[in-house]
Amino acid sequence: RKKCLLCNNVLMIVAASIMGCSKTAQSFEMILIGRFMCGVSLCVPLHHQYVGEISPKKLRGFANSTSSFFWSLGKAVGQISGQRELLGSQSLWPVLMASCGFPALVQLVTLPFFPESPPYLLMHKGDQEGCKKAIRQLWGEGQHQAEIDDIMKEKATMKNTKILSVLELVKEPAFRWQLYMIVILTATIQLCGINAV
Repeated sequence: RKKCLLCNNVLMIVAASIMGCSKTAQSFEMILIGRFMCGVSLCVPLHHQYVGEISPKKLRGFANSTSSFFWSLGKAVGQISGQRELLGSQSLWPVLMASCGFPALVQLVTLPFFPESPPYLLMHKGDQEGCKKAIRQLWGEGQHQAEIDDIMKEKATMKNTKILSVLELVKEPAFRWQLYMIVILTATIQLCGINAV
């Protein structure tokens, strides 16, 4: 999870750099490429997953809701920053376009000091000691055996479940309608008015 987030942040910084240099290069195509790279990035689902996995059970719901809050806050800050009086002027819009790289840079610098998610370490890597160390680092000293037991139960449940690749998921008829719904919802979210709000 953590490595994927780090790679994703590098992608966002590259995209921000491409968009920020578009005016100097006099190339609107660079804006299109940069926006496409931003769209391809996996920030939102990865953030939800990582934050949910590193949070203690009693704070997990709250921690997962913070990502939606910061996503909305980012949109609001972007809308405000895009005003002509701030970064929306003719000379400063490249800075506005490149500003999406700032949060990625902050996360790229700070994330290496965080441990990998405990469920990932235990379920996918089989590293029980690493899991315990990550839990102590994240949640402090104390009795965390109940959480580790929950992860072990989930691992036992997952052992009987076949994990599908993306291609297998697309080909699987049992998941077709769920996949259609997710694609339609994701594709039409820009039409729901959230940007106007």
